[in-house]
Amino acid sequence: GAMAGPLLQAWGLGAALRSRAALRPLGLLAPPCREVAGQAPGPGSGEDTLEENPFYGKYRHKIRELQRSSPDVFESRMEKRNDVKKQPVGYSRQGEFVRCMEEKARPAFFIVHICLDTKASKGGFTKDKTLDSILNIEMVKEKSAEEIKEIWNQYFSAKDTVYAVIPAEKFDLMWKRAQQCPSFLYALPRKEGYEFFVGQWSGAELHFTSLINIQTQGETAPSQLVLYHYPELQKEKGIVLMTAEMDSKFLVVHEAQCLANQVQLFYATERSETYGLVETFNHRSSEFKYMSVIAELEQSGLGRDLRAGQASDKS
Repeated sequence: GAMAGPLLQAWGLGAALRSRAALRPLGLLAPPCREVAGQAPGPGSGEDTLEENPFYGKYRHKIRELQRSSPDVFESRMEKRNDVKKQPVGYSRQGEFVRCMEEKARPAFFIVHICLDTKASKGGFTKDKTLDSILNIEMVKEKSAEEIKEIWNQYFSAKDTVYAVIPAEKFDLMWKRAQQCPSFLYALPRKEGYEFFVGQWSGAELHFTSLINIQTQGETAPSQLVLYHYPELQKEKGIVLMTAEMDSKFLVVHEAQCLANQVQLFYATERSETYGLVETFNHRSSEFKYMSVIAELEQSGLGRDLRAGQASDKS
């Protein structure tokens, strides 16, 4: 697909205030209308209720596989899902769910260290993807930051991926915050509403996995997008290089771009209310409202930009 302009253009994004249209987010596993109407979720367990999620089809085979191979695990996840649904209206079921999953499997959760076995290379992700496997560092040491930026952007503009050159001080702010708040919930605008993704930092890698995937596969949920940040030239040149790998069965380039732009929107912002959402998600998850992410995204214009891109894909 035509490569969206480098992420660089998004640094210093101004928040274009827009009237907040009536936004209907996609619930975790079912549209939220019943809960909003104040009715208790209807009966029905297991896969029936999962099917209400517009993204169910994408994950159907994995869900069936889990049901077949480990019926106990499947059932216990379904029960956990129902507990989570009983929470008061307006509170994020996602935040709670993620927290309870994290407590059960803290070491392995989200951060999917993909081993270089046949399965991993098929997924297209590289374990320990180093800068010197991409760039001849010795050669670029002679160049100025401006020249390196040019080389990096030119190299990746020919590839179907996301990339950026991040100013050192911007990255420092993101890095400091990532240590305090290693995970966040991102919303990807789709034709049917929004699909939620959890982004989890692991060192300088940022792994994204869709929420329904985490819910059905737990800690074995594979990454669907990994952003790799390279601070090797940060001290000397004042820049941090970034590139990505993604699973193209789930994301196209400008959707991955939208998630990468949201990292900048939430982690590099000067607005304390915006970063406050990240803090709430990490430290007070019961107070986290997933609609606040959507409102922020719509206000920033990122949601609108992505929809325009998706529309041109279809044409």
